[in-house]
Amino acid sequence: MVKLPNMKTIFTLVTILVTSLANAQDFQGKAYYFSKTGMDMDFGRRQMSEEQKKAIADRMKSALERTFILTFDKSAATYKEEAKLEITEEGGRRGAMLSGITSNNSYKNIKTAEYYDQREFYGKNFLIKDSLVSYNWTLVNETKKIGNYTCFKATTTKKVSEIMDWRAMRRKARQQRDQREKSNVDQASTENTPDESEMPNEIEVIAWYTTEIPVNQGPGSYWGLPGLILEVQEGKTTLLCNKIVLNAEEKEEIKPPTKGKKVSQAEFDEITKKKVKEMIEQFSTQRRGRGSIGGGRRN
Repeated sequence: MVKLPNMKTIFTLVTILVTSLANAQDFQGKAYYFSKTGMDMDFGRRQMSEEQKKAIADRMKSALERTFILTFDKSAATYKEEAKLEITEEGGRRGAMLSGITSNNSYKNIKTAEYYDQREFYGKNFLIKDSLVSYNWTLVNETKKIGNYTCFKATTTKKVSEIMDWRAMRRKARQQRDQREKSNVDQASTENTPDESEMPNEIEVIAWYTTEIPVNQGPGSYWGLPGLILEVQEGKTTLLCNKIVLNAEEKEEIKPPTKGKKVSQAEFDEITKKKVKEMIEQFSTQRRGRGSIGGGRRN
C-alpha cells in the first residue's frame, strides 16, 4: 500500500513548484497524447461475420485512434491533433462527424478563464469562444506510474452529449422507420435490447495527474488539478500521454486559433444537434427504402 501525503501537503508543494516555474520566464512544455475510442460492434443489430466486423473496424480505425499535442506554459495551452492522411469512405464519414464534435485545435487560458476551439464541421469552419469549463474534481488517495512520473488519481462527472451517443442515433432512426412502416404497432412492444438502453445523463471521468509537472493543464478541455494530467478515462475514450518534452530549445507561440465563424459553445451545440437530426432522418429513410418490397435498383 502506497502511503500518500495529505492534500494540504500536496498543494503546499505545488505552490512552491509553481513559484519556481514562475521565475523561469521561458518555461514551456509539450505532452503527446494517444486517444483511443472503443467502438460499438453491434452495427444496428445486423448479422455480420467476424471477418466483416473486423474489416469495418479497420476502416474506421483512423477516426477512432488519434494523436494530439498539448503545448503549455504557466497559464495557457494549445491542444492540436497531429495531421494524418484520411483513408476510406467509411472512415472519412465517421471522421467528418468526429472532427466537428471533438476538438482538433483548441486553446485554454487559465488566467483569463476562456477557451477557443476551432472546428471544421461538414465543410464549414467554426471558431468557438466561451468561458473555460470548470470541473469539480475529487482527489483520490491512489497513485500509479505513467512512464517515469508518479501520478495521483482524481475523479469528476461530465454531462453526456446526446450527439455523441451513436447508439441513440441508430435507435431514433429505427424508431422513426418503424413508426412509418408500422404506425399501428404499440410502441411499448418495440424490442429494447440491453445495448440499446438509455445512456446516463452523466458519466464518471477519471484523471491521473503528476505534481512533478506543476501546471494546471491537461488534454482537451480538462484542467484544474495540481499537476499536469497525463491520462483521462472518459466513457469509451482513453487519452494517454506517451511523451513529454520540457523546455526545448525551440519555443512555440501559444495563442488562440483565429479561423472560422465565431460562435458560442451553446450556438455550436445547436448547429451540430440539427445536423445529427438530419442524419437520423436520412438514415431512417435510406434503411426503409432498402427494406421495402421492390425498393432495390432495377436494371
